[in-house]
Amino acid sequence: MTRALPDDLLPRRSAEICRGALRLLSQLGYFGVTEMTLANHRRADIAAIGPGGDIWMIEIKSSIADFKSDMKWRDYMDFCDRLSFAVADDFPQDLIPPEAGLIVADAFYGAVIREAPEARLAAARRKAVTLRFARLAAARLTGIVDAGWTPGDDSLTSPIT
Repeated sequence: MTRALPDDLLPRRSAEICRGALRLLSQLGYFGVTEMTLANHRRADIAAIGPGGDIWMIEIKSSIADFKSDMKWRDYMDFCDRLSFAVADDFPQDLIPPEAGLIVADAFYGAVIREAPEARLAAARRKAVTLRFARLAAARLTGIVDAGWTPGDDSLTSPIT
């Protein structure tokens, strides 16, 4: 039975599902970024790249209402080799369409319940998506390295004496 969460708890549930899905992906050899904007201006919840360069996108759904109100997920399929939904354990799994995989996740881990069908990207599209992924990941790492930095005696810009 699906429990209805108050609207103010849905962002937390989404974050928990995202965390668990990312942990699962890393155990499978995939490493992802969140909220990646695609060339068609859609934004994938998670885009991950595997050891062979294959691209797996994950659409997170925190509630039935979230699932029913958002049918943009088909627009992601042209930018990945496979697409899965990640949901909580109380989400009705029969709602997930057969052309997508199914992951059940919580804040700590996830499990692949149904494999996603694979449709290999063309080489040029794969290169474009991979480059977009790499630039997004690098930009975020740069932001982390730069955050909170203050000049001091150990700064890289200090005059050498």
